[in-house]
Amino acid sequence: MIRRLLLSLLALPLLVSAADTPPNIVMIISDDHLWSDYGFMGHAQLKTPNLDKLAGESLTFRRGYVTSSLCCPSLATIITGLYPHQHKVTSNDPPLTPGAGKKKGQAKGPEFEAGREVMSKHLEDAGTLPKMLAQKGYLSLQTGKWWQKHYSRGGFTHGMTEGGRHGDKGLDIGRKTMQPIYDFIGEAKQQQKPFLVWYAPMMPHDPHTPPQRLFDKYKDKAPSEHVAKYWAMVDWFDETCGELVKHIDDNGMKENTIFVYVSDNGWITNPQTGRYAEKSKQSQYDGGLRSPIMIRWPGKVKPKMSDELAQSIDLVPTLLKAAGLEPTKAMPGLNLLDDAAVTARKAIYGECFTHNFVDLNVPASSLRWRWIVEGSTKLIVPNQANQPDDVVELYDLKADPTEEKNLAAGSAEKVKELSAKLDAWWKP
Repeated sequence: MIRRLLLSLLALPLLVSAADTPPNIVMIISDDHLWSDYGFMGHAQLKTPNLDKLAGESLTFRRGYVTSSLCCPSLATIITGLYPHQHKVTSNDPPLTPGAGKKKGQAKGPEFEAGREVMSKHLEDAGTLPKMLAQKGYLSLQTGKWWQKHYSRGGFTHGMTEGGRHGDKGLDIGRKTMQPIYDFIGEAKQQQKPFLVWYAPMMPHDPHTPPQRLFDKYKDKAPSEHVAKYWAMVDWFDETCGELVKHIDDNGMKENTIFVYVSDNGWITNPQTGRYAEKSKQSQYDGGLRSPIMIRWPGKVKPKMSDELAQSIDLVPTLLKAAGLEPTKAMPGLNLLDDAAVTARKAIYGECFTHNFVDLNVPASSLRWRWIVEGSTKLIVPNQANQPDDVVELYDLKADPTEEKNLAAGSAEKVKELSAKLDAWWKP
């Protein structure tokens, strides 16, 4: 009997350790991808079988949003769990130098590099998911889009980007290779450590240079060659996601790996120019702000298509909770696996800023619009300092999903009510 008791006590730590093993995490972040451009979201021509399968196996929020419709601030929110006005990375690039054109303002030089260093410091000060997960022994890998200098500035233990504006070597991921991810996963398994993968390929982001076989698939279905190339890029991105999920599942990690998915911002292709249309990227409209959000965790998260509101600020608190850590007090997001909290939330908020900072240390100086979505109602309030000709906008998203009919003039009370909520959230 004593021998049996001793044996059971010796076994106990092993059982606890196995039960407390934190899940692996894979974050898939598409780049410049319209919220409706997926098979599971109802697109008539686009084929996204791998993302459709992932959505069917996930808790999928069809009414997901990012906080800002521009790459750099949106990605900073995804990795910090904070609004841009909190982490202060509100824009893509440092302020333009006096008298410089946009391209010159983005060119490398002492002032540009000094500004980029301030942005990286803001991110470090805000705190990032990889740095927080390190408390639980996680190894973490950065691939793809990364603005804030060397990958280590984001707290990653491993990475591809060494300092380029968009991501330099990191941008090989997806378009050229997936091998760095597979090598990293193998290393983490060998060390018996949980891992975080940041898979943020610059896809379907331009340049829209898909394989010919995929362009041929859409060239006779799309309204223009430009649109066909974008659709083919979405299809190509979908293929890479399928490869990544298959690698995890085929290597026995399916049950203990969380996949999350979101796009950094939307994109609508201008069929004449191939550039983004006015009501998508950088805009205050759903074409730039909305994105489906997925969470797959077999055996832990029941697959479901949800029409509750979700947002990119929710991802970090959700993943921290899953790893056995607590979100910081500064994090405004919810744990998306807490059904009661998600259902109780009635409104989400966001903000859009200038492409180049006005003042690197004063978020309000670069503000263009604040917005709130409550139910199916959306209010957009411009910052007159940067948008002097804009008016307040109010839309019924259920009746008018492309935001064509501004109801503000005939809805003074609703505008007043939602404006007060916006001010209570953040008043610059």
